[in-house]
Amino acid sequence: MTLLQANAATATKELEWFSSFITARGAISFDNDLNQPLPETIAPPDATADPSPYAAIIRRFNMSYAERFVLILSLVPHLQPDLLDMLLLKNERTGHPFTQLGGQKGAHGVHVPTGETAVFLLAGKDLEKRYSLLCLFEDTHFFAAENMVRLQPVAPHEPRLSGLLTPSAEYLTVLTTGGRFKPSFSANFPAKQLATGLEWSDLVVSNEVMNGLEEIKIWLKHGNTLLFEWDFGSKVKPGFRVLFSGPPGTGKTLTAALLGKWAGMDVYRVDLSMVVSKYIGETEKNLAQVFDMAENKHWILFFDEADALFGKRTAAADAHDRYANQEISYLLQRIEDYAGLVILATNLKSNIDEAFARRFQLVIDFPKPDEPQRLQLWKKAFTPPCRLAPEISLPKLAAEHTVTGAAIMNVLRWCSLRALSRNSTEITLPDIKHAIRKEMNKEGKIVF
Repeated sequence: MTLLQANAATATKELEWFSSFITARGAISFDNDLNQPLPETIAPPDATADPSPYAAIIRRFNMSYAERFVLILSLVPHLQPDLLDMLLLKNERTGHPFTQLGGQKGAHGVHVPTGETAVFLLAGKDLEKRYSLLCLFEDTHFFAAENMVRLQPVAPHEPRLSGLLTPSAEYLTVLTTGGRFKPSFSANFPAKQLATGLEWSDLVVSNEVMNGLEEIKIWLKHGNTLLFEWDFGSKVKPGFRVLFSGPPGTGKTLTAALLGKWAGMDVYRVDLSMVVSKYIGETEKNLAQVFDMAENKHWILFFDEADALFGKRTAAADAHDRYANQEISYLLQRIEDYAGLVILATNLKSNIDEAFARRFQLVIDFPKPDEPQRLQLWKKAFTPPCRLAPEISLPKLAAEHTVTGAAIMNVLRWCSLRALSRNSTEITLPDIKHAIRKEMNKEGKIVF
């Protein structure tokens, strides 16, 4: 049986239980049918030996029947929306749907439950039961803490339980197909997965940088042991925050990708152009979408050119300054609360706000490669099927041109394309010199 088939079998049983439950609630509440069993006496299916990912999640969180009910209720619009047709039941006196049934009609006619829907179906008119169910929607409950099921925000002064009850995209994937959810880059998730086909042996950096990277590896491997088994969770904040600083092309982005590859963790590069907004509150909202999605996923978050977002705070001369400072304070709080690895990269360390700098566990400076490192980079770049013309001396290139690893790769690409245009595999010295000149011109340096 595949994961999809196992989940489908489990969901079918949960839906049958859900249908029996709401039928009993409807008959008791609206038809005064006292022959119906009390909804809370209708036991959910036994998930003890169920092999599906759905059942595994039920067992993992030791879900009560109320929690299982809220979970399946949030899934019904995605699995069997007609089960919610009873929510369209109208009050004959008003001609409108019963208020206590909650719910909102979606764009395609699907009725989407709200918190009020869940509370009424579980508690009826019993206020004590209603009060006891409110904890299911608190931020401390695993529904919110694990980003499993959430009540959507409501307008000011609206009842909180009128918020839509929705499962997260990642748990919807796990509970249906059993697959691993990977968010797509969009306005709602302004981050792209960062990957590389290179290996650690391809990274050419100084010993000081490599020592810093070893410290990160140690945390990735033993961080949870430190927090939970050694009880450091009560002494230090979770997560690990690192600043990579140095000129463009010195390996900061590649290093972030390699760390993820080594640890078997997804790395997401946050697109700051889609995060920063001139509208008040939008920057915080955009960042919250990234951090909320990343919570409990064991992702590495990588903020490139971070000084654009994490720059120094200024004296609050006007409302714009105050809101800019608010954004930085919000970012600082979210980064400190994130339990995983956050890497900020900047071309100029002095641009980073001091409040952030004090909270980094580690700062790693990526200098431009020295001559021996440049020679390594040249040798690693020009490998078969490339053939170097006899007059090309890689030691001489390394000695004469202070270029970065990224610049060398650009030289390789341009020269290789030139060779292909000649139906050849030979890299010529004039092509290399021309490509180097192009790279140096990017930095405002003139090479003759």
